[in-house]
Amino acid sequence: MQIITSKDNEIIKNIRKLKDKKYRDIDKKFIIEGIKLIKEAIEEKSPIDTIVVCEECMKEGIVDQKLLYEVAKYNCIYVSEKVFQNISEVNNPQGILAVINKEVKENEIDLTEDIILVLDGIQDPGNLGTIIRTADSVGLKQIIISKDTVDCFNPKVVRSTMGAIFRVKIIEVEDIVKTLTNLKKNKYEILVTSLQTENNIYDIDLKKHVIVIGNEANGVSEEVRKVATVQAKIPMLGKTESLNASVATGVILYEYVRRKINKTDIN
Repeated sequence: MQIITSKDNEIIKNIRKLKDKKYRDIDKKFIIEGIKLIKEAIEEKSPIDTIVVCEECMKEGIVDQKLLYEVAKYNCIYVSEKVFQNISEVNNPQGILAVINKEVKENEIDLTEDIILVLDGIQDPGNLGTIIRTADSVGLKQIIISKDTVDCFNPKVVRSTMGAIFRVKIIEVEDIVKTLTNLKKNKYEILVTSLQTENNIYDIDLKKHVIVIGNEANGVSEEVRKVATVQAKIPMLGKTESLNASVATGVILYEYVRRKINKTDIN
């Protein structure tokens, strides 16, 4: 078994470049790290390019033998602990990461879904990752994002999704207003959250709705607000006026789930 011990090795240098969005876009690859994400990638039959295993971590038994047996079926390289730490993005790495090829997916929006989630300028990687994970838990297969939303293949986003990144199609659009206008033409209502309304999400029929979640600091952009057909707020009993973007998404999506389970408003 050959072990790479130099951080200047060409393979290692190419992997390290993927920390930068520029090279993720050029190479059409991204990094996942940790035992759970590697298992998810294998189970979901994701296009794994390379798996990197830290030799010392393997000897210490951090990575179980069953997983090592599975990863051996792929293009697998072994590196020293020093080299692994050089390409790792976490403080306490588990000693295994993988390079995944970005799948070329049709950017066509599925108009058969009852609700469509749109993100307008989300900037925090943790928020985006949590939103993707929440969407997956609700059963959504797609999320539309504006071009100024944080890169969904950012390592922090990928970790926060806990594997949902392999199941939810991310559709990045150049012109979010044009996209929303087209969805209106397909008989979707466009819902945005707002504090300047008496409507609340519990009074709105969520069938055939596009739910737009805005930027953490500024909310939904004015251009998007102008094309909205419905404005609603999440009612709050305390003094806090607004919720974290990922929390707000969860509240709204799980109101949809509640109604679907109870068969109210939603067929």
